[in-house]
Amino acid sequence: MTALPDIRIAMWSGPRNVSTALMRSFGNRNDSVVIDEPFYAHYLRHTGLDHPGREEVLAHQDNDWQRVAQALHEPLSAGVRVFYQKHMSHHLLPNMGRDWLQGLQHAFLLRDPADMLRSLDQKLAHIRPEDTGLPQQVEIFDRVRATTGQIPPVIDAADLLEDPRALLSALCDRLGIDFQPSMLRWPPGRRTTDGIWAKYWYDQVERSTGFVRSAPSRGELPAALLAVERTVRPMYDYLRAHALRAVPS
Repeated sequence: MTALPDIRIAMWSGPRNVSTALMRSFGNRNDSVVIDEPFYAHYLRHTGLDHPGREEVLAHQDNDWQRVAQALHEPLSAGVRVFYQKHMSHHLLPNMGRDWLQGLQHAFLLRDPADMLRSLDQKLAHIRPEDTGLPQQVEIFDRVRATTGQIPPVIDAADLLEDPRALLSALCDRLGIDFQPSMLRWPPGRRTTDGIWAKYWYDQVERSTGFVRSAPSRGELPAALLAVERTVRPMYDYLRAHALRAVPS
């Protein structure tokens, strides 16, 4: 019997986009391994940004982007077919090459920027448009589309939370893998595959056992965040126009 080819999924997300819950979902498959934000240390070292747990991240994760990129293409262990890579798109800095993007199946996870910014504002003191990851998502999306001639799959967090089974089924179909019901529920707690930064960022997902709709956001954004939202809103709308639509289950 001929072995099925490996599937290496680069899921490009912005911060606070339900990205860790989606990593939990793929990590609960019986044929998958996951990796959590592999370029975070390089991002912090190169930008000098003072994120929560910065020194711990730099001490525990390889900050050489070339070595990290090479590792994302190394052979998988026996019995593993799907390598799910949770990437923060803003971690793809201009100094990093782009050739390593070839050989991966790229997908994109969006969240309405107003909701994202309200959540991110609780973690970071100063937020710039590039911190949302949307400019980088557009760059990667356009690159993949130009090099493959195909539109890569895009999902919106709101749609995912509204009907996880339908959206995950549509996503798996586009990625060429089977949907597994185990993707809908997982045990609570931290994982060995979580980044060292989990204690600063993952409090909600560590209590979760599945995808849960959050309450609608309320109120106007502060002026500084509103300026960021107005800058990135067209980028979100551009990608959102390509979002997967699934028939409700």
